[in-house]
Amino acid sequence: MSDAPVIAVERLSKAYAGGFEALKEVSLTIRRGEIFALLGPNGAGKTTLISVICGLVNATAGRVLVDGHDNVRDFRAARERIGLVPQELTNEAFVTVWDTVSFSRGLFGKGKDPAHIEKVLRSLSLWDKRDNRLITLSGGMKRRVLIAKALAHEPEILFLDEPTAGVDVELRRDMWEVVRQLRDSGVTIILTTHYIEEAEEMADRIGVIRRGELVLVEEKHALMRKLGSKELTLHLREPLEAIPAALSRHALALAEEGHALVYTYDANEPDEDQAGIAELLADLEAAGIGFKDLHTRQSSLEEIFVSLVRETA
Repeated sequence: MSDAPVIAVERLSKAYAGGFEALKEVSLTIRRGEIFALLGPNGAGKTTLISVICGLVNATAGRVLVDGHDNVRDFRAARERIGLVPQELTNEAFVTVWDTVSFSRGLFGKGKDPAHIEKVLRSLSLWDKRDNRLITLSGGMKRRVLIAKALAHEPEILFLDEPTAGVDVELRRDMWEVVRQLRDSGVTIILTTHYIEEAEEMADRIGVIRRGELVLVEEKHALMRKLGSKELTLHLREPLEAIPAALSRHALALAEEGHALVYTYDANEPDEDQAGIAELLADLEAAGIGFKDLHTRQSSLEEIFVSLVRETA
């Protein structure tokens, strides 16, 4: 397996005639065989970025290399390595599953290969539906057909634009399993999402995009370790109207209408945490503030994401 990135995006910008900048000097590398989640609110530039990489939208500046091929100068070689599953369900209503997937293979100049089409349909639990017209399928099955179409020409890279938007939780988890199986078969996966749990569940790395700028790219676990904070919540015996001056040196906030104190600390500094908590408990005792229960929790990726978006707003 080559160490070279399967996709290299270099200072990519996209501005429209009215002056709107959809992308602002985005640079990004995608590793071969990873699942990369591009996370951001609606309108952040996720779809524009993947549309430029896939050659569907022309960039204003910058360039994209797909497996070493410039996606403008060597469009055909770049594009045949990519499968794209669009956000919108734009299927041909009266065509059968088999025919539409076979047709997609032909679009890339690939010869007929019924064995490959069968393999793709079976892997997506579509084999029993191969003779069904698309109009008869559920929304979830139609989305699987979109993935089958994208895989028909045997791409090395699969883009999924909001793959589970508008589907129920059970189907979403089914789709996650499909994506994992694809990655295990050697396909590099890039997905855009605004579902935090999707990125947290599936991605090896996460990029956060905001107003056309890539504000962060990080290994998922490193991101949570780096930005994750912990909270110690103390449920008080008697409510407080305000935090006493004797406790002002601690990072405290009142919660639950004064019935709880929340202490926030850095999860990466265990020694400091323990010292800080010990000092807090001593100060509480000295101030005559009793508590009946306490618990800790680590911040989720969702909270990290919200804080990042707020910082870059």
